[in-house]
Amino acid sequence: MKRHGGGHRGGGHGGHGGRGPRLFEQGALKLLALHLLAGQPRHGYEIIKAIEQLVGGDYSPSPGVIYPTLTYLADVGWANATEQEGGRKQYAITPAGQEQLASQRTELAALLQRLGATRQEAGARGAPEIQRAMGNLKMALQMRFAQGTPDQALVQRVAELIDQAAVGIERL
Repeated sequence: MKRHGGGHRGGGHGGHGGRGPRLFEQGALKLLALHLLAGQPRHGYEIIKAIEQLVGGDYSPSPGVIYPTLTYLADVGWANATEQEGGRKQYAITPAGQEQLASQRTELAALLQRLGATRQEAGARGAPEIQRAMGNLKMALQMRFAQGTPDQALVQRVAELIDQAAVGIERL
């Protein structure tokens, strides 16, 4: 499931929704944006897509997070923005941004390692066999409960079966 938004990851290392650890700790998104700009100048949309690819497609930062980050980088002199055709801004790292990136190389390496682990995790969940099995479960649930309001005993039994499957998977 792809998540959008303000720096939280939806699944993986420790939970779903807001219960798991943050994908981007304080300042990490700025650092990652600088890293991506060091590779080549980019538009905000390209930064969003590059981050989505780095984490394996499970997370896509929202424009409401990326554009203020890029504006901040420009305001502090770590990036500059040039207006492109159609009013879009393209951002490029500055020498001061290169210095900042170099001063945080240890933090960047740890961040990229964490994102790589997230990407591997997303790849495993995205395996065709897993996707097929999850689709089968979803279809079975939809078909079973399409027959009207189930009684509480049936709901309880279905929940138990799903819980048993989850425990079995955790023990693998």
